[in-house]
Amino acid sequence: MSQDKYILHTITRVRSGEEYLVEELEDRVTVEKPITIYVNGSELVTLLCTPEKIDRLALGFLRSEGILTAADQIESIRVKDEEGLVEVELKEKSGLAENLYGKRTVTSGCGKGTVFFNVLDSLRSKPLSGKMEVHADRILQLMEELQKKAQLFKDTGGVHSAALADEEKILYFYEDIGRHNAIDKIVGECLLDGIKTDDKVIITSGRLSSEILLKAAKLQIQLIISRAAPTSLCIELAESLNITLVGFVRGRRLNIYSHRWRVKGWQGKS
Repeated sequence: MSQDKYILHTITRVRSGEEYLVEELEDRVTVEKPITIYVNGSELVTLLCTPEKIDRLALGFLRSEGILTAADQIESIRVKDEEGLVEVELKEKSGLAENLYGKRTVTSGCGKGTVFFNVLDSLRSKPLSGKMEVHADRILQLMEELQKKAQLFKDTGGVHSAALADEEKILYFYEDIGRHNAIDKIVGECLLDGIKTDDKVIITSGRLSSEILLKAAKLQIQLIISRAAPTSLCIELAESLNITLVGFVRGRRLNIYSHRWRVKGWQGKS
């Protein structure tokens, strides 16, 4: 495990019983750092994140916000780790990026969510037309695989996990303090690698909010799997955009919140 993902910090651990047991020990604590994204020389936003693959995070964020849609729009990308900067030069000026300059917000991607999120625009999005189907057993298996890969969570308990999978295996996996960040790093990888995503599945450990749903919709992802719960707006958007939401995937249990026809193997069972 890379040391820049966590630090060792001396803590006092207290356990209750007939008497309190007190001990001092070194614990692993997740690293959180601010990363500022510049587009064409102008500061756009600062994200709080786990400082791994921050170039992917920056590109994934720009893709998720609609500022770029393809890798060939990028002139260059430069990472300055010490300063916590990612500088992205686009071949053409982005009108959307220019409108957002000065609306600088610091976020970890939790609670407040994606900074430039506009739900009214999302409600006018075109529904997905794909007919992907996945067996319930495969959904349970994917969540098990996600949890096995979550080493930083096992070490620190302080991060979310996200992955992109096809029918055979997990293709990309990331952990980050922000559930949005983890998915944006995957989005960045897909952008750089030119990966076709309309036949892939997103798996996440985090809550399914409307922003997460919209990130997936922009990638034409038809199925989102989570260990946690969805929000009401996320379900509403999933219904209208023809996306299947599966939450509370734990052990041998799962909840289907929208378009259940995509999930096979459970019909007729009680």
